[in-house]
Amino acid sequence: MMYLVYLLVYGFLLTAAIGLLASWIDRKVTARVQYRVGPPLLQPLIDIVKLLGKETLIPEGASKIVFLTAPLIGLGSVIAVSTLLWLNNLDRTGGFIGDLIVAIYFLAIPSISIIMGGFASGNPLASLGASREMKLILSYELPFLLAVFIPVIKSGFSVRLGEILFFQAHNGIIVGTWSGVLGFTVAVLCTQAKLALVPFDIPEAETEITSGPLIEYSGSGLALYRLMKNMLLFVLPFFLMILFLGGFSFRGVHFLYGILKYIGLVALITVIRNTNPRVRIDQAVRFFWGPVTAVAILAVILALKGL
Repeated sequence: MMYLVYLLVYGFLLTAAIGLLASWIDRKVTARVQYRVGPPLLQPLIDIVKLLGKETLIPEGASKIVFLTAPLIGLGSVIAVSTLLWLNNLDRTGGFIGDLIVAIYFLAIPSISIIMGGFASGNPLASLGASREMKLILSYELPFLLAVFIPVIKSGFSVRLGEILFFQAHNGIIVGTWSGVLGFTVAVLCTQAKLALVPFDIPEAETEITSGPLIEYSGSGLALYRLMKNMLLFVLPFFLMILFLGGFSFRGVHFLYGILKYIGLVALITVIRNTNPRVRIDQAVRFFWGPVTAVAILAVILALKGL
């Protein structure tokens, strides 16, 4: 019963609400930067509700089962990883051995679901966007895993999220060390790519291939994908908060501190989005496999030396 509450209340309802709010903040700030007014507060929710009421069109020649189930797989993985993160954040003994590894796998599934949906649609532009998404995953996953390895080293090679949080509660946050700063920087850049935001919005690239893998999606399928992306705007920063910033607490002043940490991460993501041009896929691959991976390796070496 307790796990069902975590799944429905924290994993879905709370995560969706915060994700939609974060999406509104991102769009509002972006609009202000571009000297526009921006959308009203409930616009992200209105967009999803409106899409849910529209007809879902299946393109001719598409693989219907994969095309329809891909959004469900992506959204389900986000709900699952959010539940796992909340469970460990609120009860540090509530996780299990290797839950960090499970969270990493779940965080890769949304991108894989987009690839599945793009190829299943049979549209050439969608296939091009899906291939770009695939190359982007191959580029950022290595430095992302190296960055995640730093809190593991610092906490005594623990792969339990609860033990990583427990270590930070007694020894200070991971980002307070040299290796933590470098690892956090790498993780933020990889998060930007996981969210497919500028400068790594190559798979969708509206001015080039319309909306890429999602070009054939409409109605409830597109609504699920948009909700998934909105929820990821909370889940990925929350994941970084747990690994590098000591997580989130509802107790006293720590509650305000947790809100500030999350707002700071969303603000950083928004600033990166609004101050950089889109890069090509080959530039993104060279960037992540080159300097970003080098910085991540340096951070792992420093962590092994206790710095």
